[in-house]
Amino acid sequence: MFLAHPATSLAQLSSTRVFFCLLLCIPPVWTSCPQPCQCTDHSGAMAVLCSSKHLDEIPKDIPKDAVFVKLDANKITQIPNNAFKHLNHLEELDLSRNAIEKIDMAAFRGVADGLRTLDLSNNLIQSIPKEALVKLNAKIRLSNNPWHCECALQEVLSEVNLDPESVNEITCQTSVREEYVGKPLIQVLDSGVNFCNIHQKTTDVAMFITMFGWFTMVITYVVYYVRHNQEDARKHLEYLKSLPSTQVPKETISTVL
Repeated sequence: MFLAHPATSLAQLSSTRVFFCLLLCIPPVWTSCPQPCQCTDHSGAMAVLCSSKHLDEIPKDIPKDAVFVKLDANKITQIPNNAFKHLNHLEELDLSRNAIEKIDMAAFRGVADGLRTLDLSNNLIQSIPKEALVKLNAKIRLSNNPWHCECALQEVLSEVNLDPESVNEITCQTSVREEYVGKPLIQVLDSGVNFCNIHQKTTDVAMFITMFGWFTMVITYVVYYVRHNQEDARKHLEYLKSLPSTQVPKETISTVL
């Protein structure tokens, strides 16, 4: 019987171990990873890492099987409609520490069901359309943005799942009422303030002022019209009186008077 040489068996075993290590130990290389991002395996799921890559817009070629996407610390200014629509497996999305000012109404369309966390903290967001967030089941971070506290923002916060650890960091940088500037929005709302009531009262006052302005303009016109007619009648009467009495019937003067 032929027996393999011990050295040959050891070499084959070593080669086999190296082969399996290459298969199991080295993270897979994703062929469609957007530049200059890095795509890697994270507990069996694809993670797309684009942090601090000087991006000024959301990459359009993020792999459709991405589960974790980090776009933090870039220069992104806007989240357009359908920006993540093809990412059906997306669970975590980090957009913090950008320069985001505008979020379109359908920005997160297509990821509503599976998304678990959404980080929009430390941006330049002053307002956000309710339609952009209300269908999301994700826990959302909105802290450290220059929020304008008004009815629309109050309605958004009442319908989304806010991250409890950062909710006190949602602060009014501007507000419909000066006394709320610089205060945490949740603290203001907990004190009983209702921005929607304030908005309604402001609208009512504006309507009253508008109606009063129109009324004043109508009265002014009527007064002007009456006085103008009186002046014309007076001048006409003086003209008639200046005529020789033989030329003007008394009935005419009486009619004018």
